[in-house]
Amino acid sequence: MKRFATPLASNMLAAFAVSMIGWQVHAEPNRVQFPNLDALVHYTTGRRGDVTEHIMTTPTAMEAVRSGQPIPAGTHFVLVDHRDGELYRYFVMQKGEDWGADYDESRRTADWQFQWFWPDKSINMDENTARCQSCHRGQDGSDYLYTAYRIPRFDGTPVE
Repeated sequence: MKRFATPLASNMLAAFAVSMIGWQVHAEPNRVQFPNLDALVHYTTGRRGDVTEHIMTTPTAMEAVRSGQPIPAGTHFVLVDHRDGELYRYFVMQKGEDWGADYDESRRTADWQFQWFWPDKSINMDENTARCQSCHRGQDGSDYLYTAYRIPRFDGTPVE
């Protein structure tokens, strides 16, 4: 019988396979709860091709941003993701007291946690929440938010 792989090649293949398993991170249950959307204010909309994203938060969070105060625990920010005019999914950021302690320092975004939800409001386990934290870490100077700068411009009509 012929041997097609040397021991070194076999070990390298095994190491590669194990490393790839680590990259397949998906959503995880966490403390984020789906909010009452009727209690939130739609303050901005973004459009990219066939994707429309409506972003909402609490009136209390909007007042905190406008007055330069910290966003309070309990706050939700929700991105409502539409594709080709149809609701596709929700992305929810929620801030909770000491929630940052749930993660090691390399993954922490203060006390914010992130979750993706399907239109029926069930958790979308296909999404990688660690990737969300990684991206939002770059916004630490604006309390991990990408659109906070639009809140002061909101006058009752969503800022685009």
